[in-house]
Amino acid sequence: MRLGILGGSFDPVHYGHLLLAETGRDQGSLDRVWFLPAATPPHKRHRRMATGAQRMAMLEMATEDHPSFGVTQLELDRGGVSYTVDTVGEIHSRYPNAELFLLMGADSLADLPTWKHVGQICQLATPMVVCRAGEPAPDFDRLQGLLPPAQVAAMRRQQVQMPQVGLSSSEIRRRVAANISIRYQTPPEVVEFIRQQGLYRDADSV
Repeated sequence: MRLGILGGSFDPVHYGHLLLAETGRDQGSLDRVWFLPAATPPHKRHRRMATGAQRMAMLEMATEDHPSFGVTQLELDRGGVSYTVDTVGEIHSRYPNAELFLLMGADSLADLPTWKHVGQICQLATPMVVCRAGEPAPDFDRLQGLLPPAQVAAMRRQQVQMPQVGLSSSEIRRRVAANISIRYQTPPEVVEFIRQQGLYRDADSV
């Protein structure tokens, strides 16, 4: 099985996340794509987020009609700060015969050298960089000397292309706090869930 892994806070999930996952699934010939909401992302430790249960619920609503998408609370169950190396290690141990691919945007690739145990991550899962139209090409040269040339070459081969989508979770939170519509930025079920739960209404969550 070729399994794509898409991690993030998903606070909230939006159509950009879903398009990134579908682009990777289609162009990367993936059998499944798993969305993994983080318990506490390393770079977002001090921002108040929706609860793990709320973020899981929104992801399940957004993906339930796609037969190849799944949502797992592996990182939420583990708790604490969510490090990718721990996540791919656990998935590899549970599914040793699966070929793992780590879906990420070019912006995440730029940060990859700062990730914990990046060499171990890339041994277990090949990063699949999703390039957005209109944005600079990913800079794989940053990884020279950090990873073996064969791994960098594999990452170059796995690149996929997606249309440019100007959506972000932070902008959705800002719009909700300002009482501005978020329709057509995230699935309608998620829009209604945010309303019912009273999420993102104050500045502390933006």
